[in-house]
Amino acid sequence: MTASSFPGGTSLSHLDVYADAAPDGICGGSPHMHLVSTEAYVVISGRGALQTIDAEGFRETALSAGSVVWFTPGTIHRAVNSGDLRVVVLMSNAGLPEAGDAVMTFPAEVVADPAAYAEAASLGGGDDGRAERASARRDLAVTGFEALRDAVVAGDRAALEAFHAAAGALVRDRASAWGDLVRERPLAQAEQSLALAEAVASGSVSHLADARVHQAVPSVGDRGFGMCGRLRTYDVTDVDVADDDVTDEENDR
Repeated sequence: MTASSFPGGTSLSHLDVYADAAPDGICGGSPHMHLVSTEAYVVISGRGALQTIDAEGFRETALSAGSVVWFTPGTIHRAVNSGDLRVVVLMSNAGLPEAGDAVMTFPAEVVADPAAYAEAASLGGGDDGRAERASARRDLAVTGFEALRDAVVAGDRAALEAFHAAAGALVRDRASAWGDLVRERPLAQAEQSLALAEAVASGSVSHLADARVHQAVPSVGDRGFGMCGRLRTYDVTDVDVADDDVTDEENDR
C-alpha cells in the first residue's frame, strides 16, 4: 500500500473567524476565492454567515453549530462572525491552497498588478504587527468585495468576469506545479481505492494486513493568521502516530 494521508487527499484546519469589524461594520474574514479547490465549513460553535458571490449572484447563508456548507472553485466567499464563530475547514487538494490557489478580492487595480497584489497580501516576516496587517488586508479585500457584490446585485457581471480573468492571470505561472500536487494526493488516493476495490473483487484481501491508525498532530505555537481568521493547522499528509514533527505556519485559507 502507498503512504496514507487524510481521506480524499483533503486538508483540515480549525478556524476561529476574525471578530474585529471591517469598515462596513461587519466582523469576519477576508473575501477571496479559490481557482481549483473546493472548500467546506463544518461549524462547531457560535453563529455567523457565509456571504458568497457565484454563478447565481450574491447570497448570504446563515451559520450556526452543526451547519455544513461547501463551495466550489470560483465562489467568492466571506466568513461573517456574529459571535464566537469557530469552524473546521476541509479543503480539497491538500497543499494546493498553500501553493497559491486563492485570490483575495482587492480592488481591480490591485488584482491586475502582481507587485501591488503581493504587497497588499503580505503579512510581513516578523510577528510584530501581523494582526494589524491581517486586518488591513481584510479591509482592502472587503472594499473590492463590496464593489463586486453591488455590481452583481445590479445585474452587471462585467466586474466579476474581469476579476475572474485578473485572478487567473495572477496565478497562471504558479499553477504549472498544481497538477503534480493533485496527482500526488487526491488522484493517488482515488487510484489506490480503485486498486483495492478491484483486489477485493478478485478475492484478494492481503492489504488488510497493513491496517493501522494515524493521528495528526496540531501545529505548535500561536495560531497562524489566515485569510478568514486564526488557524490551527494539522499535517494530515502521510502522518504517523507519533513520529512526525509538525511546524506552525500560515496557511492563508
